[in-house]
Amino acid sequence: MDRIRTTNFLLLIIVIPIVFYLLKILSFIFIPLVFSMFVALLFLPLMRFLKRRNVPKLISIIIVIVIILLGLKLGVELVKLSSKQIMETDSSFLENAENKVNDLVYEVESIFGIESSQTENKKLSRFLNKDAVFKNFGSTLNFISKTLTALLMTVFFVVLWLAESINIENLLNKTLIKKRHASIKTFIKIENDLIKFIKVKFLVSFLTGVFTGLACYFFDVSFPIFWGLFAFLINFVQMVGSFITVILLSLFAFVELEPSSTLLFFILSITGTQVLYGSILEPIFMGKSFSINVITVLVMLMFWGFIWGVPGLIMAIPITVFLKIIFEQFKSTRGIAKLISA
Repeated sequence: MDRIRTTNFLLLIIVIPIVFYLLKILSFIFIPLVFSMFVALLFLPLMRFLKRRNVPKLISIIIVIVIILLGLKLGVELVKLSSKQIMETDSSFLENAENKVNDLVYEVESIFGIESSQTENKKLSRFLNKDAVFKNFGSTLNFISKTLTALLMTVFFVVLWLAESINIENLLNKTLIKKRHASIKTFIKIENDLIKFIKVKFLVSFLTGVFTGLACYFFDVSFPIFWGLFAFLINFVQMVGSFITVILLSLFAFVELEPSSTLLFFILSITGTQVLYGSILEPIFMGKSFSINVITVLVMLMFWGFIWGVPGLIMAIPITVFLKIIFEQFKSTRGIAKLISA
């Protein structure tokens, strides 16, 4: 018995690194697959509603695909609008920003005893000249190409999930949880919790983006649409997203606005927005199902960020919740589920 247990433990040590290696190497498949599962779960209530109204499954799937495409169209239009807003910016803004950055860098260099002329180099111009733009043009096109490919694959997998060609319940029933009743119960819990997570996260991110954009507009900070869209997207990265928004937007406002009470109140307003929605309302709406301790959140963000990059940062917490629910079903792994809980 001890020999079998030791053998299983050694096999586990060998298999786990191989699994993670495959997840990283085949990320172009797994990222759209996992992301499409969350999208499909979001539309499951709509699919069931249409089914109760005797709408054919094919028509229901087409309706969902149309809604997804309209959402993507809206996102593209917002990106185009924010890009147009940035491109139409008066050159005096860039000059003012460059002067402030130069002054700031000069002061920092002076503090550390680095000798340099305040006018010898334009620090910001390195990133704003045409040569730098064209140099990065190829990588930009490559990024756009990969993003479009991932989106198409995601839509394809969403169709498979909704058509029940891919079925989590059957997978659980045939692999991890071999008792039919237990697998159904587990699947229902996974489905309900993840749907709740997606809805709450989307709503909180949307409100964060709207109020961040409004704060930029009322305090005359440039590019309110861009910053609202940025805050909306980055907020899907648990914990870290809020800090990134506040830090970047505060630095941008410092460059654009004169140091005064206006700048202070602007920073307080965007910080208050992040605290209100991210630290107060979101935990209340999420409930105990998503009570994961801070250390686990940070570890999972680093791990999935290393495996899958930015998509991994976005999906880290839903994946953790999924694993937590699975761990709760087995007596031998309930300790791990309690360990990662808050």
